[in-house]
Amino acid sequence: AVIKAVIAVIQPRPGQTVYDGAAGSCGFLIEAFDYIINNYRNKLSTEQWKFLHEDTFFGNEKTPLAYTMGVMNMILHGIESPNILKQNTLTNNIRDIQEKDRYNIIVANPPFGGKEKSQIQQNFPVQSTATELLFLQHFMKSLKKGGKAAIVVPEGVLFQTGHAFKSVKEELL
Repeated sequence: AVIKAVIAVIQPRPGQTVYDGAAGSCGFLIEAFDYIINNYRNKLSTEQWKFLHEDTFFGNEKTPLAYTMGVMNMILHGIESPNILKQNTLTNNIRDIQEKDRYNIIVANPPFGGKEKSQIQQNFPVQSTATELLFLQHFMKSLKKGGKAAIVVPEGVLFQTGHAFKSVKEELL
């Protein structure tokens, strides 16, 4: 129900790119695909149909089982060429993200409460062991100008007053 509500609010359209950096079973991506199909099925050109199936949905998943399930889930739902990579999103230095690497829409429910080593933290301007802050920085850097994002975060991201939490929230403003 939460995934459906998020996608209904975001309203993805044909031609937009959709990204989930913590894809898991790819529920957000599949729901975005279904939303586009249900709302634009009879309005898609051949080129848009091809783009929808091959160049719209992107994601990363570090857990082998979740990765396999996510890719299979996308294929079973009609996305024949899922662009899901088996990798830890946080190992990528966000300073290397260029405009061409950004997405129109980001939807995610990243893992939180975890801790990352200092080697991973070096990839972010605001260093923190809190995975939720690292993912949030990654998503902020990965969103195209004028894009939309819906990211599930723990309430601590909103109410914590520590330096890292404060710095990341200031970046959002």
